[in-house]
Amino acid sequence: MNAAIYPGSFDPLTLGHLDVIKRASQMFDTLTVSVLDNKAKNALFSVEERVSILRRATEDLQNVTVDSFNGLLIDYAKQKDIHISVRGLRAITDFEYELQIAQTNRKLSNGKLDTVFLTTSLEYAYLSSSSVKEIASFNGDISQCVPDFVVELVYKKFNNIER
Repeated sequence: MNAAIYPGSFDPLTLGHLDVIKRASQMFDTLTVSVLDNKAKNALFSVEERVSILRRATEDLQNVTVDSFNGLLIDYAKQKDIHISVRGLRAITDFEYELQIAQTNRKLSNGKLDTVFLTTSLEYAYLSSSSVKEIASFNGDISQCVPDFVVELVYKKFNNIER
């Protein structure tokens, strides 16, 4: 079976993330979208909330499952018996960072975890979870950045007036 993992923080899920999920789901028999529980980051949404958001956003994609993990991706991939990681790239700066992680994962897994890079669709190349949070913190319009149902969830986290 041709399976892959798309790991990430997804805090919050953006339309760029969703674009990569949809495209990767067409490339692999199964795609596990997995939320990294990174204690070092100050997340807007809890891991459970992010998993719930991703499940709702991907409910129409039959071959996509949503999960969470902590620790090293190579250990999680080994546990799941998955040998491909999917990562999205927006710009050359993403590539430099992601290439180093991909090479490290391949080395630490003794060649058992490869990374497939998908370039972001041009319409989402500007988009990041960090920019969404910054815009929302100033009550800016994030409706072009995240799925419709996520808009209100983000604003509520910032105690902003509902839109």
